[in-house]
Amino acid sequence: MIDLFMISWKYVIEILILWFFYYMLLLFIRGTRAAQVLKGLIILVIIFVITQELNLETINWILTKLFTISIIAFIIIFQPELRRGLARIGQFGMFYREQKTLDEIAKAALILSKKKIGALVAVEREIGLKPYIESGIQVDAQITSELLNTIFMPSAPLHDGGVIVQGARITAAGCLFPLTQNPHISKTLGTRHRAAIGLSEETDAVVVVVSEETGVISITVGGKLVKNVDEKDLPKVLAHIYRPKRSRKSFFDFWNRAASRIGGAT
Repeated sequence: MIDLFMISWKYVIEILILWFFYYMLLLFIRGTRAAQVLKGLIILVIIFVITQELNLETINWILTKLFTISIIAFIIIFQPELRRGLARIGQFGMFYREQKTLDEIAKAALILSKKKIGALVAVEREIGLKPYIESGIQVDAQITSELLNTIFMPSAPLHDGGVIVQGARITAAGCLFPLTQNPHISKTLGTRHRAAIGLSEETDAVVVVVSEETGVISITVGGKLVKNVDEKDLPKVLAHIYRPKRSRKSFFDFWNRAASRIGGAT
């Protein structure tokens, strides 16, 4: 009986280890080109199994050599994505770096607001922002408020576009975001705000906007715009909006409270 119990626990542990491995693999490739490559590899594996059953030796030989080469090519081609994936695993379950990232964004937004310098910062969550990253200039730098301020300085070449943040790093700057097509959006909103709303409509990103004309700080998520966020509340509001992806109920409760306070922000 004890032996049977031990064997059962062994299977449970093996299943948990395999589940964890596949979960980490998904973290590696989420929102990257590697996701499409993985689909292609799965198709090749299926073809390989079928050809083995049919004893198609020539095709089997070609696929075997192709798999060997593809592993090396995968590591070389997707080295940046693999590096970012390792960084994500290192941050798994750790909220300190996440909070530090949001604090740096809030700090930069407050400085830019006082100087009335326009800014547009998108923070990636579950849905990858790879297509928009490719529209800008690769940066791949540790996020700091100083770097964000430098990027958005009027004399800087990348100040007109948006910045995309993945994890604790600025991935790209000068990115182009889709403009919202919502006819109910206020006509007084400029291109920067329309781009922020447009990106939040198509993805689950949290976007921070600083108005160049007024210095007002706004946050967009889910196609909704919260305008004129108070300086003292900005870090809390940003963290509260960003994190509820883990708890949808708390997000909607917060959003209803925020919408009722601001009233017709959109």
